Amino acid sequence: MALGYDSYRPPGATSSHSERAALDVPFALWDACGEAGSMGVETMTAFRMVEWGRAPEFVEVPIPELAAGEVLVEVVAVGLCHTDVHLMHASVGDYGFPVPFTLGHEIAGRVVERESPWGELTEGHAVVVAAGPRCGICLACLRGQDNLCAGRTSGRGWGRDGGLARFVAVSRRELVPLDSLDPVLAAPLSDAGVTAFHAVCQIAPKLRGAATAVVIGVGGLGSLAVQFLRQLTGARVVAIDAQSHRLAAARELGADHALLASDATHGLDELTRGLGVDVVLDFVGTSDTMDLAIRSVRSGGAVGIVGAAGGTVSIGWGRLPNDCDVFIPMGGTTADLHDVVALVEAGRITIDIERFAFADVVAAYAGVQAGEIHGRAVVEID
Repeated sequence: MALGYDSYRPPGATSSHSERAALDVPFALWDACGEAGSMGVETMTAFRMVEWGRAPEFVEVPIPELAAGEVLVEVVAVGLCHTDVHLMHASVGDYGFPVPFTLGHEIAGRVVERESPWGELTEGHAVVVAAGPRCGICLACLRGQDNLCAGRTSGRGWGRDGGLARFVAVSRRELVPLDSLDPVLAAPLSDAGVTAFHAVCQIAPKLRGAATAVVIGVGGLGSLAVQFLRQLTGARVVAIDAQSHRLAAARELGADHALLASDATHGLDELTRGLGVDVVLDFVGTSDTMDLAIRSVRSGGAVGIVGAAGGTVSIGWGRLPNDCDVFIPMGGTTADLHDVVALVEAGRITIDIERFAFADVVAAYAGVQAGEIHGRAVVEID
């Protein structure tokens, strides 16, 4: 059940802003915990993985304490990802990190408390949280590839406490300030948005002149990729999906052509006169879609396998076109997230979401698993 501020306050307790100021307790924490005599009751409701092979559940947990360099964020919204569904159905040994932990890695909210002063971020500032950790000192981070941080053996929402709770502790370097953007719309940008953006940026140099880019699977991530391709390149964009309503939406978002998966091979041959396409981004990742990607790309092109459906494909001499890149992108950098937020706040990218109350998170995840969500599912921590 979702808990509002009053749900945290013991019976008969009232909050006093003057008492709060005297104790230097942030307003949101004061409201969450009650008056001074009740400050020992510092708990919140979280949706957690408590045991492998067991459905996640609502659990009362302590409000997180801040370590050096951290900021306490009051969570406004959390985007739900199919990765979470994989975690829910995992068995002991499937992942290299332990339970329990709070789910949710697409997080947006407002600053509540800072361990120390941090520039422009003040109490109440809206932020979106980059999927961490991002240590800032490993080789990848120092090279600007913090999405490949050496500490990413676990992260918020997968091995560490994520955002499906009232509060989350976050390193300042992982916060991206929001100006005009609603945190509810911003939440999916932290993973879905930057993943699509990062993949497009990797293949953009291949899209010179009269180039053709194919996006396989135009659901939540793929529909964003269509838009990023329109904003960042001059390529002809072809959307491929098994569902006609998704193709219609992709056309509205800027795709030049839309092909049903059953007719994709023939359709691409006609569009390219048998020459093949320059790049393919596969947001599904089955064996069939990966095979289609490899068969469709031309020499000197690129294939990005973004979807994690567990497919495989054979690659070797005679199977892969010459000088063709094949890669699996890993999320996006913090710099990518800044760029994505800027594009959305400028009105150049449309974010399609379905909103759910915290109390309905189980139903929301069921919709994600069944592929019934239009755009991205977002849970509001109300």
